[in-house]
Amino acid sequence: MAKVNIKIEGQAYQVEEGLTILEAARECGYEIPSLCAFNHGECSLASCRVCLVEATGARGLVASCVYPVAEGMEIKINTPKAVEARRFSVELLLSNHSMECQQCDKNGQCELLHVAKVTGARPEKFLGAKTPVTVDQLTPSIIRDTSKCILCGRCVARCKAAHGLGILGFENRGFNTIVSPAENRSFEDSPCILCGQCVSVCPTGALMEKSEIAKYDEYRKQGKYMVVQTAPAVRAALGEEFGYKIGTPVTGQMVAALRRLGFDKVYDTNFAADLTIMEEATELLGRIKNGGVLPMITSCSPGWVNYAEINYGELLPHLSSCKSPHQMQGAIIKSYFAEKQGIDPANICVVSIMPCTAKKYEKERPEMEAEGLRDVDVVLTTRELAKLIKRSGMNFAKLPEEEFDQDIMGEYTGAGVIFGATGGVMEAALRTAYHALTGKEHEAVKFDAVRGMEGLKEAAIEINGQEIKVAVASGMKNAKVLLDQIKEGNSPYTFIEIMGCPGGCVNGGGQPYVKPVFLPNEENNIYDTYREKRAQALYSEDERQALRQSHNNTQIQALYKEFLGEPNSHKAHELLHTHYKARVKFPEK
Repeated sequence: MAKVNIKIEGQAYQVEEGLTILEAARECGYEIPSLCAFNHGECSLASCRVCLVEATGARGLVASCVYPVAEGMEIKINTPKAVEARRFSVELLLSNHSMECQQCDKNGQCELLHVAKVTGARPEKFLGAKTPVTVDQLTPSIIRDTSKCILCGRCVARCKAAHGLGILGFENRGFNTIVSPAENRSFEDSPCILCGQCVSVCPTGALMEKSEIAKYDEYRKQGKYMVVQTAPAVRAALGEEFGYKIGTPVTGQMVAALRRLGFDKVYDTNFAADLTIMEEATELLGRIKNGGVLPMITSCSPGWVNYAEINYGELLPHLSSCKSPHQMQGAIIKSYFAEKQGIDPANICVVSIMPCTAKKYEKERPEMEAEGLRDVDVVLTTRELAKLIKRSGMNFAKLPEEEFDQDIMGEYTGAGVIFGATGGVMEAALRTAYHALTGKEHEAVKFDAVRGMEGLKEAAIEINGQEIKVAVASGMKNAKVLLDQIKEGNSPYTFIEIMGCPGGCVNGGGQPYVKPVFLPNEENNIYDTYREKRAQALYSEDERQALRQSHNNTQIQALYKEFLGEPNSHKAHELLHTHYKARVKFPEK
């Protein structure tokens, strides 16, 4: 890439041609206040005007997030004109903002509050009428509050980039403009898949997960027997909420924190990930042998399941009938575990710590219960767990490293751990399918062909002389490619893994925010690497496990011997499997 010579505040620098002023300044050690750029490489609309600077060759001030550098350009950030203009821009944003900072869940990681502080913006500068407010709290997953929206368009861009969807857009004109689903519908009445990717990029509290911390508190007040399970991706990101670098696994400290939060049992959802593989691999092999519907598609991701029900109802027979791992684990806790422990299942509260906002919706589905009891009672995101830990007064960095409870359902294999990364479910299934078809373990253990953060991957795996073609997709834009192949009757695959969020659960909508301004110790290319770093934390734990194939989990073996019988048995279907239904894209309001 060619270089250009520029000056910033009179100092000479060489930077790559094609960079914006904002990008170039950041590389040279300057942090120009901004709201719309450096967000997963998406959405530089220049609409907020917070990053204004002076530059030679430009008429007046320019938005540094979209204005490219040029040979010989001189950039001035700190002139009185630029400083005053940036403050003025933020004050205009504040004039239409609710200013409920103390009550806002985004307090501490609000980018508007940050730039207001940096620019010295005065919230009382412009007072008057505000845009009419919509607060949408109808889904179990996401809250939308337009009083906190700054119309940056990040959420709009994120939905399109991740999924090829346009759930959110700009409605109305002028002073009445808001960001919303079409016709200012609720998310509940739109084709939203509730993945939370929009939440993960919102700079303010306009989009947030629907908190269930109060539910957790209420169940504790009631004296319920509290059982918690944590998804594999949580351990790879929770540390970021406490100052750890991205990709630092904090499994032991997380377990210690959960015990101190009042849980009677602390389990890993990896146990149920192993259980899922036993059910899913058996289902796949049964379809292959008996001429069942192929390709079979994974059903672990509720965001993906929502997308399929809304957009590809005719392809639902291709989905595995397996519940997602945390729902399976909840069902086993309230049956097998309760029986073994002599506890009334009605007195057990199961709390799932998940990287995903769609899991909140999933647990409310009518199918997710047995004998009138919900499989899971509360879903908390990784961010909500961090809030609980901070509320408790614990110093996370000083917590000891403790082990998950090991009784009955505490054992897990490396195959369960890697579920959190795109390709992980596929690899775990292949490890067990290989054993089922050959009677041997795959010597290399790993299946590198399905690893990596690419949105769409395919591989041909030879097992016992039989070639099995598989594909992996994350993000619905990539999934659509595979689904259209199936619709057209030309899919070459036997098995397909689909994850709702790009990169898999490590990049779930309930994971810690990845925003450079709040992560000063991370590299400049943080958006290029954060998913890989979180995934590597899981792969490294997989490599540390003595057992790395789900079928070798001795507690899973005992579960089948003592309770379920065998994979895909009648009892297993009652507790661990579900069904799907096509949904209308735009239901009546």
